[in-house]
Amino acid sequence: MRHREWALAVVFAAVLAFTAWRIAISWGPGYWVLDCAAGSVVCVLALLRGRNRAWAAFCGLAVACAAIATAWLAHLPAEPGPGMALALSVLIGSAVRVLPVRTAAAVGVFGLVMVAVPSSMTVPNGVAWVGGVGTGVALRLLALRREHLADTVRREERLQLARELHDVVAHHVSGIVLQSQATRVLARRRPEEVDGSLDGIENAGSEALSAMRTLVGLLRDDAPVRPERLEDLVGRFDGLPVLLRAGDGRDWPPEVTGTVYRVVRESLTNVARHASHAASVEVTVTQDGDAVVVEVVDDAEPRPSRRGGLRERLEARGAHGLRERGGFGVLGMRERVEALGGTLVAGPRPEGGWAVHASVPLP
Repeated sequence: MRHREWALAVVFAAVLAFTAWRIAISWGPGYWVLDCAAGSVVCVLALLRGRNRAWAAFCGLAVACAAIATAWLAHLPAEPGPGMALALSVLIGSAVRVLPVRTAAAVGVFGLVMVAVPSSMTVPNGVAWVGGVGTGVALRLLALRREHLADTVRREERLQLARELHDVVAHHVSGIVLQSQATRVLARRRPEEVDGSLDGIENAGSEALSAMRTLVGLLRDDAPVRPERLEDLVGRFDGLPVLLRAGDGRDWPPEVTGTVYRVVRESLTNVARHASHAASVEVTVTQDGDAVVVEVVDDAEPRPSRRGGLRERLEARGAHGLRERGGFGVLGMRERVEALGGTLVAGPRPEGGWAVHASVPLP
């Protein structure tokens, strides 16, 4: 059992022991046996509820019914006692939290029938029932909210995928079309330069295929992924060595894990598009107190392309300028992080290269 279950077992044992002592004082020796035995059975079911919540809840309620009938026929202290009522509260709350609506409603109604049975414990048992149902409903609504946020993250990721593919395809295909048109002119005026122009078209096509492979690899997953799967993302990043340092994010909610994955993916996408001449990239994901910190750093400097033409130099300068101004990718990351109450800073480093630093608070 987990630490939480052990703590709950200690509480159950203490309540059962205290109730048995009080019954022995007020009713006399021997009258506490039914309450302690039936209560222990329901408490054990509550501790084992994770295996089958519906089965545990209905069995616990059935034991409570049998205890109520036995106590009434044998003129014993009223059931369910405090220990059993506490265990039933846990069973009912657990069922209401995760079971299908009809099954959860049946468990809640069955528990309400137990409370409605006239006895000296009606008010305490009613409080326990309300507490169990209220806690279960609250946790169910919280889970639904997280699921809705996860769906929102997935929808935004699909839209981002469409934007990224459009940008890459439009950029590279436009370049190929322009060079093809230029080649047609050269074929009429300077045929001896056609081979060089065709080489340029071939190189542009190869660059387009390489960029498409990298981006599709980075963008093909449309669902938020746990931080452990950042290794898969890094493994699909072609061309540059990436050093990954990722913490354990098993307890992070889906909206946080999705945002972390989104920031790393967009940052690597920017490296692939604007800093392919970098020597290395470092990705760090850690939990600092009540926040998750993401850092993606490359060591690239802005430089013109190897062909050295005026158009290529302007394109290289414009690409780095886009990074400095924080293009749509950086804006999307910042909006995602700020929507969760976090902060994101992206810009050039004094020692050279580019850095993205995001801090996402944990709820």
